[in-house]
Amino acid sequence: MATTLPATEDSSVTYEQLNDLSAEFDDAETELIRQEVVVKRPLYEKRHKLISQIPNFWTLVFEQAPPDIDEFIQPSDSSLLLTSLTSLSVTRFEIENGGQGDPRSLCFRFEFGGNDHFEDKVIEKKFWHRRSKGGWSGLVSEPVEIHWKKGKDLTGGLLGTVKKVWAAQQAEIKTGDANPKDLTADERALKKKIENTGLGGLSFFAWFGYVGRNVSAVESQEATEKARKERIARQEAQAQEQDDVSDDDFESDADEKDEDEKDAEGAEEEVVEEDELPPAKRRKA
Repeated sequence: MATTLPATEDSSVTYEQLNDLSAEFDDAETELIRQEVVVKRPLYEKRHKLISQIPNFWTLVFEQAPPDIDEFIQPSDSSLLLTSLTSLSVTRFEIENGGQGDPRSLCFRFEFGGNDHFEDKVIEKKFWHRRSKGGWSGLVSEPVEIHWKKGKDLTGGLLGTVKKVWAAQQAEIKTGDANPKDLTADERALKKKIENTGLGGLSFFAWFGYVGRNVSAVESQEATEKARKERIARQEAQAQEQDDVSDDDFESDADEKDEDEKDAEGAEEEVVEEDELPPAKRRKA
């Protein structure tokens, strides 16, 4: 929580100033990402063309996946990915085609050939970078529907249940009926599926159901604008305070200078008066 207390007892720097500086660093890093995407876009397009000419490229990639990714891929997932995945790309979709959105938002695009598990040829998972009114910021998403063939759902119905729960929650938000209450039948079913499966037993395709925090685009925009205005107001107040201190110092210096000048004039008058005395009186003085 931001505070006007000094960062240390012997410092005039406040935590608010440090937090504001951190926010400025975030803004600068975000702008660097935006510029980097523009510069590297032709290179990524060139790489994509080259990769598309390498047979079984993505098979090789997933066969050599690092442990922190491989642990989330079940044998059934691996079989599908190694035989059917034809392309995988990541884009900053909010700034594509001249868009002015957040460059930290991501889109993962998976392209598949024909397979025994689902009808989809392309599956996209988007993550939006958003800020909540409580100050949190990060990536949020929406569950993606996969059109499974009968009896071939690798998530065991979990992804479909997530989609239903999420849709119901969004409907409640729109109607203003989003207060905490008992779990619905779908929510209880989802909880039971996760408990019975365990995180280590979830299919890789359950990842397409990830949501994260429930932060809408409107809330994010309002929270971002509010934070920006508050930061500007604090910085203007700090600048005004520094100006006031400078003015006080200037006035203090001016007063001291006036006093010094008066003292000097007084001493000079005493010398002049003594010089104007007659010689006899001057000696007596």
